[in-house]
Amino acid sequence: MTLPTQLVLRTLLEEPSREMYGLEICAVAGLPSGTIHPILARLEQAGWVRSHWENVDPRAEGRPRRRYYRLDPNNIAAVQAALARADAAVARLRLRPGLAGRGQ
Repeated sequence: MTLPTQLVLRTLLEEPSREMYGLEICAVAGLPSGTIHPILARLEQAGWVRSHWENVDPRAEGRPRRRYYRLDPNNIAAVQAALARADAAVARLRLRPGLAGRGQ
C-alpha cells in the first residue's frame, strides 16, 4: 500500500462516520487533489469507501457541488488491519541489518 493511500485512509479513520469532501481530505492528508481522487476512486471500487454528490444548486451556493467520502462501516476493520500490516512492513525494514546509516 502506497504512503499516499495510507495517508488518505488514516485521514478517513480519524472520524470514520464523518463525511469529508475531497479538498478537506487533501488538506488533512497533505496531498494534492490530483493524488487523492484516483486513490479515493480505487478505495471506493474496493468497497472500503463510499461516496455521494451533495444535493445543492451550485449557482445558489456559489461553488461546484462537492463529492463526500467516508469509510464503509462494514470495512473499517479491514482498513485498520491493512494499515497495521503496512506499519509492520515498515517496522521490519527498519530492523533489517545493514539498512541503518544508509544515505547519510
